Amino acid sequence: MKHKLKTTIGLLTLFCITGAQTLLAQESRTITLKEAIDLSITNSHLLKNNKAKISEATAALDEANEKRLPDFNVSGSYAYVPIQPTIEIKGTPGGAPQGTPRVTNIIYGTANASLPLYTGGKIKYGIESAKYLVEAAKLDAEDNREAVILNTINAYSNLYKSMATVKLVKDNLDQSNQRVKDFTNLEKNGLLAKNDLLKVKLQSSNIELTLLDAENNYKLANVNMALMLGLPEQTIFITDAASLQQNGSIKSIEEYEQLALQGRNDIGALALRKKVADLGVKSVKANYYPNLALTAGYIAAELPNFLTLTNVVTLGVGVKYNVSSLWKTKSTIAQAEARVQQITASQDMLNDNIRLQINQAYQGYLLSLKKIDVYQKAVEQAAENYRITKNKFDNSLATTTDLLDADLEQLQTKLNVSNASADAVVAYNKLLQTAGLLNN
Repeated sequence: MKHKLKTTIGLLTLFCITGAQTLLAQESRTITLKEAIDLSITNSHLLKNNKAKISEATAALDEANEKRLPDFNVSGSYAYVPIQPTIEIKGTPGGAPQGTPRVTNIIYGTANASLPLYTGGKIKYGIESAKYLVEAAKLDAEDNREAVILNTINAYSNLYKSMATVKLVKDNLDQSNQRVKDFTNLEKNGLLAKNDLLKVKLQSSNIELTLLDAENNYKLANVNMALMLGLPEQTIFITDAASLQQNGSIKSIEEYEQLALQGRNDIGALALRKKVADLGVKSVKANYYPNLALTAGYIAAELPNFLTLTNVVTLGVGVKYNVSSLWKTKSTIAQAEARVQQITASQDMLNDNIRLQINQAYQGYLLSLKKIDVYQKAVEQAAENYRITKNKFDNSLATTTDLLDADLEQLQTKLNVSNASADAVVAYNKLLQTAGLLNN
């Protein structure tokens, strides 16, 4: 029984923070669940990364829109001519006039502009895809925001449970130490066997070791909570029990499934990526069509002592067609269509997983409510059992072992009922998350 107590308390305090007696020199603050959630959202590295991804997707959208704008290129060059070129002017007898000057260098510059008029829809599809990806990035961020909220609720619940556990174990240790004193006096007066005194001393030692383990885990969890909230590692948190109250009625499984399929962010993000994949197929098929652009240019050239060109302006329409696309595009289209099929299959799998998740969360919440009822009855039963055992012990009708076992069972039931309500709050919020309602 003693070993069972140590094991149970160790599990319950796995994510605890340190007790007050060892942290007097550190900063402490009372924090509500809402404050913890707000801090975790503000300082979450995951959400900051999501913000950067949204900025990246927005910049990609701007880049897609910029493809509608004209291209403008300016170039210039200077070239030295080491060998006298042969110059022939058409229409001139003999090819070139007598006394043609020697050309030793050439200077020229050009300016070209091109405005796309028709690209088979590639620019249009690119802009639409970029818009969908921006919205998908935002939905991913909202989905991760829900995960951050639930992690904070879970951590806050563990913090609350650990503080209650440490307090209960300390109270039990005080009672056990008092029992040692009482039994010591009885043993001195010859009213109690020394073996019974050793049993109660051993129980006190075991409880003391359990408390040390709990406080050690308590410290580690406190550091984890501080890092999660972006606060100094030395901060000691004091939870507000009123924060861990469930407010809201429960719906049916069918209602939660319907809400999830309609409003979950991951479903919305995947649907947007499906649209992007569909547009990808259309964009690839656009390779079958020619590209048409409005062109304009300006040319200036200087051949010293021979020729000067200025104000040479050109306007026209340019057509470009990749003939090889007729036999190279088919495989690319097949790849794009395969991506659409993959996303469609992913949507079906996600829908099945969501239904399973909701059923698990729903049953988990109902189970947590039932546990509360059972544990509350167990507390009353354990208290009555201890009272009866104590009376029997006082009348020499029960052994010291019976008394100690009854005491440990009473402590265990108190721990259970202390943790059950916090677990129910976590289970309820887990249900909200699976239904896509936690952000609300």
